[in-house]
Amino acid sequence: MLGDPAARLSLGMIVRAPHMPEWGLGQIQSISGMRVTVNFEHAGKRVMMLDHVSLEPVEGS
Repeated sequence: MLGDPAARLSLGMIVRAPHMPEWGLGQIQSISGMRVTVNFEHAGKRVMMLDHVSLEPVEGS
């Protein structure tokens, strides 16, 4: 993995989890190192480790 995956994310950013498209869009609530908390529209609050999952920023968010 190149670089720090958390470096391209910021609080309040709208993201999607490509591995779980049914979760819908989510908003980043907190970032602590590689741990990110995201509130998804169809899955609620999820805490994820960025070394195990990827989050894609949504264009225009």
